Amino acid sequence: MSEANSTVLTHPNIRDGWFYETSTFWPGQRMCLEVEEILHVEESKFQDVLIFASKTYGNVLVLDGAIQATERDEFSYQEMMAHLPLNSHPSPKRVLVIGGGDGGVLREIVKHELVEEVVLCDIDEAVIRLSKKYLPSMAIGFSHPKVTVNVGDGFEFMKNKSNYFDVIITDSSDPVGPAESLFGVNYYKLLNEALNSTGIACSQGECMWLHKDLIASVLQFNREIFPVVNYAYTTIPTYPSGQIGFVLVSKNSQTNFETPLRSWSPEAEAKLCRYYNKQIHSASFILPNFAKLAIASKQQ
Repeated sequence: MSEANSTVLTHPNIRDGWFYETSTFWPGQRMCLEVEEILHVEESKFQDVLIFASKTYGNVLVLDGAIQATERDEFSYQEMMAHLPLNSHPSPKRVLVIGGGDGGVLREIVKHELVEEVVLCDIDEAVIRLSKKYLPSMAIGFSHPKVTVNVGDGFEFMKNKSNYFDVIITDSSDPVGPAESLFGVNYYKLLNEALNSTGIACSQGECMWLHKDLIASVLQFNREIFPVVNYAYTTIPTYPSGQIGFVLVSKNSQTNFETPLRSWSPEAEAKLCRYYNKQIHSASFILPNFAKLAIASKQQ
């Protein structure tokens, strides 16, 4: 571990004052951000952690070379990941977050007055610790009295919580490294077991421009587990291709994700949310033809 006040920090993804996000998971393209200062570099037990101050996007959290959050645009992802499932559930009281160590999804969940209990389970304590220090506007979610934090394996945690949660949100990184198992059929079977009879789950669903075959595969096997399966997306400039999706599943055959069951007044919505609103909730399920056809082709 290195601290900015004790030594000059370096990182292999930062060269000539720019951060370069390069991954085999999005071949032939990369995202670049101009760096003002490297704030923290650490090799945790599970992954490489980098935090830097950017010139135009505020502080940036990077795990294994991939951008996870920036202060400028994180609200798009956090709000949609939380409010799509929560506003699709008639009475979300018990909520579990797998991953989400930056605290942003927690911040959004506790805006729902019906929620009584929120548990966050993240395997890497370094992400939680460093987000509290460098991403305070997101990590504010950790300070809410309804929130309990468990540092550990989400698989093991859910095995002891059968038929318990109303909503489970999986805020994971990409399906490489420690998050790879969160995109497999066994994980979604475990979600099914941990949800109660009307439970809903929402998981990070990757980019339709880059990963439509993966998305189609995840949706296909989920149709054999859950009676209702859908895919929505949001726009966010610092994620690959400027878009990220959400896989939503429900044990309740009457769930209609495209029409929220609950919503705030326009005045409250404007105060609580910077991206999400009732109209964009419904619109986020309308897919462009190339993605719709790719997903539909896997249903045969």
